[in-house]
Amino acid sequence: MNDLASRARAYLDARQGERVTLAELGRAVGASPYHLQRRFKQAIGLSPQDYQRERRLEEAKRQLASGSRVTDALFAAGYGSVSRFYEKTAARLGMPAREYRAKGKGVAIRYTTFDSPLGRVLVAATERGVCSVKLGEGVEKLLAEEFSEAELVREPKALPEVRKRILEFLAGDASLAKIPLDIRGTVFQRKVWEQLRRIPAGETRSYRDIARAIGAPRAVRAVGSACGANPVALVIPCHRALRSDGSLGGYAWGLSRKEKLLRIEQRARRK
Repeated sequence: MNDLASRARAYLDARQGERVTLAELGRAVGASPYHLQRRFKQAIGLSPQDYQRERRLEEAKRQLASGSRVTDALFAAGYGSVSRFYEKTAARLGMPAREYRAKGKGVAIRYTTFDSPLGRVLVAATERGVCSVKLGEGVEKLLAEEFSEAELVREPKALPEVRKRILEFLAGDASLAKIPLDIRGTVFQRKVWEQLRRIPAGETRSYRDIARAIGAPRAVRAVGSACGANPVALVIPCHRALRSDGSLGGYAWGLSRKEKLLRIEQRARRK
């Protein structure tokens, strides 16, 4: 990270909960607002404003998870009002703030598992959309860890349309682009995930390509981390992200599955 971005981030971290304008930040670190904005985003992957917004949200999540009352948590994190939080930010928790405070307690998540050309697939969804797609053995334990306080309901015949679309996708005959999602992620992660969904089936991009596409050319490692944090395999196609040298890189569900997925998509593209 460049020195300018480091100093700017330290200044913002020391004033967490305050509103720091770009002009004020520029004066504090001795740089023009335009130059600072560009260097900060290159180094961190977010603008200073988005960075402050992300820090407020993370603090609100920490306060809620520790058991603080919703109002107390939001004001401690720097939100000017509860209504402003719900207007601007609450949807990114993936569930209402009171439910997040209880770590998902009382939230019903239906899930099912089924066999596929990639082995076992688990799909889970809230009433708002798909919240988890996992591949392989032991995935029910992973789901229970991810949503430790939610009400997990296994229904063998649940989510038939999603199941049908995934199996068609793995047969090279369907797209998963329009499946509704209910997922949580940071501003940066969401930018990466949105960019991944824009990659046409049968094509790939390097982590560096993705970093450039979201306006953060130096955040290559962070792009890789965001791919690894993807909660919905296949639907957000992180398997289409490769290293800059063209090698497969990592994949949470095993490189053999990643390689097979790419072959499936490339064959379908040639049809």
